[in-house]
Amino acid sequence: MHRFRMRFLTAALGAAMLFVANPSFAQNSEQKPGDKPQAGDAKEAQKKIDEFAEAEKLLGGPAANPECLWLGRRVVSLLWRDDLDTAFRHLDLYDRFGCPAGHIQATFRCLVRQGNIDPKAADTLNSRVHGCWVNPNAEPQGTAAVPSGTTNR
Repeated sequence: MHRFRMRFLTAALGAAMLFVANPSFAQNSEQKPGDKPQAGDAKEAQKKIDEFAEAEKLLGGPAANPECLWLGRRVVSLLWRDDLDTAFRHLDLYDRFGCPAGHIQATFRCLVRQGNIDPKAADTLNSRVHGCWVNPNAEPQGTAAVPSGTTNR
């Protein structure tokens, strides 16, 4: 009789552990976890297509090629974050694709002229790099609204 109780107790304990360890029992069966990420992926893909089209329209030439655009923006972002080793590795690839080296310099110059960026806001850095990539001669933000300091007395 004692042996039967031990087996029953062991089986009950094992079943309870399996039930607790399996998280699918606690989930609602009506959830569809794949719906929201797919919508986000489609939105991100459309954003990339729009960025490539904008660069092609504004730049033309090799700087507007998708591989030059992607690698170039990545190099400039890495330079801004002081990751020089990785930036130079990407720069080697950038050169192998026949992308214009002067465009990296002009884009980085534009980024530096615009001033500091919040290091925790990655979207801000990415959008500024893209803006400087498609228009490296852009004026720094905020300088047009500064009033002149002269007065007539």
